[in-house]
Amino acid sequence: MASIIDIKLPRAIAAALRIPANDARRQQLRVLRKLLRKARFTEFGQHYRFDDILLSRHAGKKFQDLVPIHDYNSIYEQWWKKTLDGVPDVAWPGKIKYYALSSGTSEAASKYIPVTQELVRSNMINSVRQLFSIIRYEEANKRAMTKGFLMLGGATDLKKGKAGWYAGDLSGILAKKRPFWFQTFYKPGGRIAAIANWNDKLNEIVEHAKEWDIGYIVGVPAWCQMCMEMIIEHYKLNNIHEIWPNFSFFVHGGVAFEPYKKGFEKLLGKPIVYIENYLSSEGFIAYKTREQARGMQLILNNNIFFEFIPFDEKNFDGDGNPKDNAEVKMIHEVELGKDYALLMSTNAGTWRYLIGDTIRFVDLEHHEVVITGRTKHFLSLTGEHLSVDNMNKAIEQVSHEFNVSIPEYTVVGFPYDNFFAHRWYVSTNDSVDPIALRDRIDAILRELNDDYAIERDSALKEVFLEVLPEETFMQFMESKGKIGSQHKFPRVMKGKMLADWEAFLNHRK
Repeated sequence: MASIIDIKLPRAIAAALRIPANDARRQQLRVLRKLLRKARFTEFGQHYRFDDILLSRHAGKKFQDLVPIHDYNSIYEQWWKKTLDGVPDVAWPGKIKYYALSSGTSEAASKYIPVTQELVRSNMINSVRQLFSIIRYEEANKRAMTKGFLMLGGATDLKKGKAGWYAGDLSGILAKKRPFWFQTFYKPGGRIAAIANWNDKLNEIVEHAKEWDIGYIVGVPAWCQMCMEMIIEHYKLNNIHEIWPNFSFFVHGGVAFEPYKKGFEKLLGKPIVYIENYLSSEGFIAYKTREQARGMQLILNNNIFFEFIPFDEKNFDGDGNPKDNAEVKMIHEVELGKDYALLMSTNAGTWRYLIGDTIRFVDLEHHEVVITGRTKHFLSLTGEHLSVDNMNKAIEQVSHEFNVSIPEYTVVGFPYDNFFAHRWYVSTNDSVDPIALRDRIDAILRELNDDYAIERDSALKEVFLEVLPEETFMQFMESKGKIGSQHKFPRVMKGKMLADWEAFLNHRK
């Protein structure tokens, strides 16, 4: 059987894959100028004087001076909203034919993120680049590269809008636009991929699992783990390798993998290679290019212009919103080990857009980053500055020490006895002492975070922890219409989502 790497790619894609390495600053300025030239005659380009930026010797600085930072609400209300009525040439040339529906993990209402043909092509090129990078992995099972790809994503049966556009999960849009040369390897196939109901889709996958020879699984960890557990239970297996002996690669993204790894390992019959990527609704941002790399390499030469806001109290308020005149850096100005909020400008009419993620550079030579959390998902009631990265590391460590699988958790901050407290909700179906688990998480966080340690001896008076079955978290997500595909459970609960979570738990009692 032919390998996926033997496929002859279309000439334009093959040329894009061979783009040579170059100076990062020069690459990014070249991308910026390309985006500006393409969008100069749009409403957005005319309003923010893209021609003036292109004429400037310092296009990056001029771009930052003339174009404001946007969050979803500001760019949607002023610009993207028009495109839903079929208005062309608003923030990108032509009409928008697809929208990725994304509610992230903090908002209740769905967001409509524009997806252009150019963005789909960029994503496809980056997916193939990532696939080819696996060839260099020493631990890679080369036989697996001739096997099938199981891609657990959103339904390809998209909903049609009044102006003729289609909307759905980004993974569903990309699956629908997947090139013909990939179909031989793609599972679960078009019919199953089109099923909108997530539980029905999983049941179909389980029924057909015995017919496939899977080498790769691609998707969000929680849902991929659920799928494998269902297959193992249905066929009365000891592990997933008894049905898919060539399964060797898990390509994941969207959330930090540390909380899931313990649970994953329990489902395996032999070690596999974990490959992280960073694919958001707004674009394909980064992927792991080296087997021993600590992070993912930013894609600097394929239609995304990146900017970075230091994520600190100087630049962000207590609600995670950037302050006026926040300091913004380009790729050549970032520093190692610091957290940054990510801004993106793309070939889908996204301009200086705050996607809500925070990242940290772990290798400046290769421009490799790790995702550390969300601008809205952190706890600092008293100055403890507790990040999702801190929480993930604590969960990963206690999972190993207690030999339990904790695939989901969330943390709440609240007033307590004239001071403050944190409450953890952790999911596990394993037996564990909640008090011992709480005390160990608290001790680890004290070691990881000096600010947390100081506040635990002053204003942060108490930490509570409640252990819940795994299905509780899944049932809550289902009640919010967020089951399957790219939906992630929020690591910090605030606002309406917190109120809904507490009402859901109270109703179950």
